[in-house]
Amino acid sequence: MSDLQKYIIKRKAEDPEFADGYDEGFKNFRIGVMLKQARKNAGLTQDELAEKLKTHKSAISRIENHAEDIRLSTLSHYAEALGKKLEILIQ
Repeated sequence: MSDLQKYIIKRKAEDPEFADGYDEGFKNFRIGVMLKQARKNAGLTQDELAEKLKTHKSAISRIENHAEDIRLSTLSHYAEALGKKLEILIQ
């Protein structure tokens, strides 16, 4: 376990507000990373994806870097533009 991971575990145990914020932020970060990786795997740049979605590169960047308030319809359009389908799993 890295020093960073140890710090995060300790800080989360000591500070519930940090823990709540960290967990939510990490979920959003993971969504953005998955979207960015899917775009790259499809061989598209942000500009090219923006053109397919009839939007601007800045909108794609915002989606990939700040996914905390992304709408389900936006995720669906993003996936379709990559030739993918969106699946949602509730466990």
